[in-house]
Amino acid sequence: MQVILKEDVINLGYKDDIVNVKNGYGRNYLIPQGKAIIASESAKKVLAENLKQRAHKLEKLKNDAKELAEKLQGVSLTIGAKTSSTGTIFGSVSNIQIAEGLEKLGFTIDRKIIIIKESVKEVGSYKANIKLHKEVSVEVPFEVVSE
Repeated sequence: MQVILKEDVINLGYKDDIVNVKNGYGRNYLIPQGKAIIASESAKKVLAENLKQRAHKLEKLKNDAKELAEKLQGVSLTIGAKTSSTGTIFGSVSNIQIAEGLEKLGFTIDRKIIIIKESVKEVGSYKANIKLHKEVSVEVPFEVVSE
């Protein structure tokens, strides 16, 4: 079934995208949660008109995301974690700690758009991917050190 997304859904698509999903996922999760609507012909026409009217606003959002990405290019984080004598972290470092570290540096970034590909369970250097816009993302290196 085809649906029009009303908000960004991780691993599926971005707001105003028309995507194909399985019937159960669309009818039992996306539509009741208000994350999507059924992509009928009239809904597609309304979407096209809305996109045409919002084109300049979307361009401004994209430019703002590019500016933030340029500021984040030179940023490097150091995150302290409690470790054992072998360098293994008690627990793991997640996107919440990355967001808090960026906030200390003056960047307010939602933790939901920070993606860490590998699990961080040892002291070392890693990279986090931040999806600022559907066309703009930036990699931020971070180092995990023992407290």
